[in-house]
Amino acid sequence: MENFNQIESTILDKIEKISDRNTFDTAKTEIFGKKGIVTELFKKIGSLDQNYKKEYASKLNSLKTKITEILEKKLNDLGQSEINKKLKNEKVDVTLPGRSYYSGKIHPVSQVIDEVTSIFSEIGFSVEEGPDIENEYYNFSALNTPKDHPARDMHDTFYLDQSKDLLLRTHTSPVQIRTMLKSKPPFKIIAPGRTYRCDSDQTHSPMFHQLEGLHIDKNINMGHLKGCLYYFVKKFFEVEKVKIRFRPSHFPFTEPSAEVDIGYKIENGKIKVGEGDKWLEVLGCGMVHPNVLKNAKVNPNKYQGYAFGVGLDRLAMLKYGINDLRAFFESDIRWLEFYGFDPLDVPTNYRGLSR
Repeated sequence: MENFNQIESTILDKIEKISDRNTFDTAKTEIFGKKGIVTELFKKIGSLDQNYKKEYASKLNSLKTKITEILEKKLNDLGQSEINKKLKNEKVDVTLPGRSYYSGKIHPVSQVIDEVTSIFSEIGFSVEEGPDIENEYYNFSALNTPKDHPARDMHDTFYLDQSKDLLLRTHTSPVQIRTMLKSKPPFKIIAPGRTYRCDSDQTHSPMFHQLEGLHIDKNINMGHLKGCLYYFVKKFFEVEKVKIRFRPSHFPFTEPSAEVDIGYKIENGKIKVGEGDKWLEVLGCGMVHPNVLKNAKVNPNKYQGYAFGVGLDRLAMLKYGINDLRAFFESDIRWLEFYGFDPLDVPTNYRGLSR
């Protein structure tokens, strides 16, 4: 028969030497692990004489229960000791002033991109993207822009090499070419992104944001284009009715082409969109030129469609009363604090040009 008093004394000595969580885990393994003291005692039960088995098992279970309770108390004591230690060493001086907290703001351009993307997604447009660095073919040639067109000159375009093959894209229109070449019609996409032109003043920036729209299918006409843009303007400026007009224009990649104006008036120092006898140009558009469709491997005798392009920075300026485009890119945290949006803020009215 085992000397359970001596075994208990040995185990209690191990428990007494526990000083932290690591030594606790080590002692527990030595007592209840696969080859622990108590575990080995249980393994002997099967080989004992029947006359001693019941008494042995009873004493062993009592020992296990007692040691388990002692270990649980020891673990609680260790936890309380750690808490007391942290309270002593990591106490906070509540008389100190609180730390300043600054929440982040969403940039007006990011806000407008989200708004515009949401509006067009409601009527079936998907989002496509393309590289900022383009080659001359996608940026000009495939879009029916002649080699002698002024837009190709150095004063408009940032070229990256002497051959003029690589450049910073001047519009997001190359995305429509890439989209049409990699799949088959119909297409109904928008392409928001950064664009670059050599220009800088109050209403122009060398880097700005543009959104290209493209809808190619059978039997698409100018009526569909007008309906699409009318819906967009109403939704974006949050007005029920809006005056809109199409003025004849010219773009190499559309025929016919048009500039789109919206009616507005100044009321209490703010622009009120949709009313009044003044007109404001907001975007360019037109029916996709047959040559562009051919360059994109789309049969112009079977498919046709419209395209439009709008400056996202100017939309933000107009809707939220920002007077200088250059302020968008000056990284002034005070400006962003004033014009930026909280992550869950959904604007419901205009801030106006008086700001």
